[in-house]
Amino acid sequence: MSLKVTSISKEQQSFEEELDFLSFKIQESFKSKKEAFKQGVIYVYCPMEQAAKIGDVVADYSFDIVINDYSIRDFSKMVICHYQSAYLTGVQRKFLINATECGAWVEPLVSYLDERLCYTEVKLLHSSYFLHQKAFSILSTKRTQLAKRVVDIISAGLLFLVTLPFLLLTILCIKLESKGPVFYKQKRTGQYNQEYYVYKFRSMFTNAEEKGAQWATENDSRITKVGRFIRKTRIDELPQIINIIKGEMSIVGPRPEREVFIKDLEKNIPYYRFRHAVKPGVTGLAQVRYPYGASLEDAVWKHKYDIHYIKHHSLLLDLKILLLTVKTVLFGLGR
Repeated sequence: MSLKVTSISKEQQSFEEELDFLSFKIQESFKSKKEAFKQGVIYVYCPMEQAAKIGDVVADYSFDIVINDYSIRDFSKMVICHYQSAYLTGVQRKFLINATECGAWVEPLVSYLDERLCYTEVKLLHSSYFLHQKAFSILSTKRTQLAKRVVDIISAGLLFLVTLPFLLLTILCIKLESKGPVFYKQKRTGQYNQEYYVYKFRSMFTNAEEKGAQWATENDSRITKVGRFIRKTRIDELPQIINIIKGEMSIVGPRPEREVFIKDLEKNIPYYRFRHAVKPGVTGLAQVRYPYGASLEDAVWKHKYDIHYIKHHSLLLDLKILLLTVKTVLFGLGR
């Protein structure tokens, strides 16, 4: 990806009167939204002090970005995005309005990237993004919340019936392999930052955290042989059916984290606690889109998917995540 920042010349600074008379035009429009999301170059308009920030965030993208080119008059098949447009001058905002009036593709940068990349660039977010609660149907629509709860209850019941043989077999294997309880419970932070106990099959030796809380790593020596298999196939999460029935969790949502880790993560990840606006899930978009990881960078990536899920929640998206989770379980693509 290359980033081109166009400095505003004296000629461009004096184009206020010209904007009312120059012929902004568009000779050819995008035939579909898909075509707009395949463009090799997008044009971004933002306050100059934000250009470096955008450059840092989009450094690894497969498309190029041109920033603040106010010389454009023909917007044919161009993607025009704006970032923090409230801080642009009146003339600069007039430029974007004229582009919109002539039929150009104009939208906020965060929204465009959100849909094109299928995750949310959290480093580009600011508080106003979260204050438009009506844009988050899962937060503002009672019908959506009720429908999700009904799906949760039905899914939990079906999941219990279908996996009952595996539940019984797992209990037997854990008892035979190592001493200690079959299940374990651990405090996690859920909806509205309320802590609750999450239930799991024990996948580690009983003294696993004698040195304190720590993230599990890919080849963690604390994990038992049975534990390695049930973690890889996500069978260790099945006891969370209890949490779903109790209303503490949903079948799909951001995975719950421990408060001791959250306090560190929120120092480095913008708006990390916003994921607690919804119920945590047994599975989630981050779990089926991003490989297992236990670093700060991994947590940042998972947060990108969690915010995207909350923003774009629908029953159809929940169904897609469940199908991808089944694929993960059947082919052992978990951690």
